[in-house]
Amino acid sequence: MLDFTFATQQEICTELATRLKRQRLAQSLTQKDLAERAGLALGTVKNLEGKGISSLESFIRVVVALGLVDELATLFELKTAQSIAQMERAQLAERKRAPRSGSKA
Repeated sequence: MLDFTFATQQEICTELATRLKRQRLAQSLTQKDLAERAGLALGTVKNLEGKGISSLESFIRVVVALGLVDELATLFELKTAQSIAQMERAQLAERKRAPRSGSKA
């Protein structure tokens, strides 16, 4: 299994695509079946599985079609802080707003 810590973006994309393909095969689905379930073109599924190329929306459609949506539940949750300083930084990070468009930073 790939260690995402040291992987390139392309390696991560390829690994995720491979995992989705394994899930599809474990469910005895063809790429065409998956495309139909996900409401996508067959070429979109082929590009995802073969090249690791997909829009976020298409990726999520495939995840949902494979019944893996629960896997996304904790994907980017804020980690529990270990120290008071980390808790303060996390709290400040939640309060910050993105700069307004057109304003100079």
